[in-house]
Amino acid sequence: MSELRVNLKKVVDDSYDIEIGYALKDKLIDDLKEGLVGKIHKFAVITDSIVKELYADDIYNALKQAGYDAELFVFPEGEKSKTRKTKEDIEDAMLAKGFRRDCCIIAVGGGVVTDLAGFIAGTFGRGVPFINYATTILSAADASVGGKTAVDTPLATNLIGLFNQPEKVYIDIETWNTLPKRQIVSGLAETIKHACIADKEFFNYLDEHMTEILTMDKIACEHIAETNCRIKYNVVMKDEMETGLREVLNLGHTVGRAIETVSDYELMHGEAVSIGIVAEVNLAYRLSYVSDDERKAVIALLKKAGLPTEIPDYIDREALVKKLYTDKKVRDGKLRFVLQNGIGDIVEFEPGVFARPIEEDVAREIIMQM
Repeated sequence: MSELRVNLKKVVDDSYDIEIGYALKDKLIDDLKEGLVGKIHKFAVITDSIVKELYADDIYNALKQAGYDAELFVFPEGEKSKTRKTKEDIEDAMLAKGFRRDCCIIAVGGGVVTDLAGFIAGTFGRGVPFINYATTILSAADASVGGKTAVDTPLATNLIGLFNQPEKVYIDIETWNTLPKRQIVSGLAETIKHACIADKEFFNYLDEHMTEILTMDKIACEHIAETNCRIKYNVVMKDEMETGLREVLNLGHTVGRAIETVSDYELMHGEAVSIGIVAEVNLAYRLSYVSDDERKAVIALLKKAGLPTEIPDYIDREALVKKLYTDKKVRDGKLRFVLQNGIGDIVEFEPGVFARPIEEDVAREIIMQM
């Protein structure tokens, strides 16, 4: 009998740049020419059916004109497409087009696109580089930064995936001008969440400048883009794999993700998260972590942004309570919630622990009151 030990100690630098600006297509091409992904010359541009004509076609054509080998892969827009089946279809299409390990994926779109494309990049050929070109406020604030990639299943959202960091993120603020009003509003939920967990001054800024933000004022948009990235990467740098601190980014998501699924995605992600933030702040108030004035201020800001703050009547409340158990923060079958500590801070229940168990009856009571 013999025993061998395989020593595999990894030292990996997953650092990357986030570029915030306007009309960044040419900058992307210049970066590729300057070696952003080394000597790779084959690119898979992954996008959805709406973003294709708005931005992805132009990026695809720019790649071709620059002499790169590029193909465009398009799937139907919307959260319902973020599935294992869509991932499989794109992977099969890439294989049929001759893509192998010597390629790079460029994700052009919102959170669904970056989540799905990043997951594909992490498994295709056992891992290929990818770039995020974010075209929505929501993806700029959340999905394109941080390296979380996943797909949804009928039972739960984002529980099948991996951590996979991009080579670079481009946040093209100019693309926000083509967003429908509902998407602009939805995107602000993650922005308000960031203010609630980390920056009271930013919370006050959002309250004072919401009109400029909703009308796409250039200075206001640049400020929220930069502040969102700062808050998120300050968390991700300390806890890339969500072993503790990174759970704070799930504020409002325990109820939010559940209600998004139970609504059969009639609610957009930001709309569902907004309702989840209300549930969370009501719970935080009940447990004396926020004052009544702070609770009312959070709800008022969500309303000022045009976000929903109540559970729609068509949602089955008991089905929603059951769906809470699919949240990735659940441990040993117990619901766990991230909670605000006032506005601009989060409760650390013990060193390195940022979510606490909540009894189902308490969670049900909060939901029934909404």
